[in-house]
Amino acid sequence: MSDAVEGGTLWFFWPFIAVWRLLSMLLALTGRIICAVLGFVLMAIGVTVSLSIVGAPLGVPLAAFGLLLLVRSLF
Repeated sequence: MSDAVEGGTLWFFWPFIAVWRLLSMLLALTGRIICAVLGFVLMAIGVTVSLSIVGAPLGVPLAAFGLLLLVRSLF
């Protein structure tokens, strides 16, 4: 029983677990950054399209979706 570390993991598996956690953290961070950039771009495109009266029905939902993506990436 003394070979176990946090939740029943054997000590010699620790380097593999550390690498796995590091990779998953980097992947999550990359996903958040991509989501933030995509949300900002969609907001900018939506505001630009909605400057004309004809494009407003498309631009307002596009800007709203971009805002939601941006908020999601922050929290």
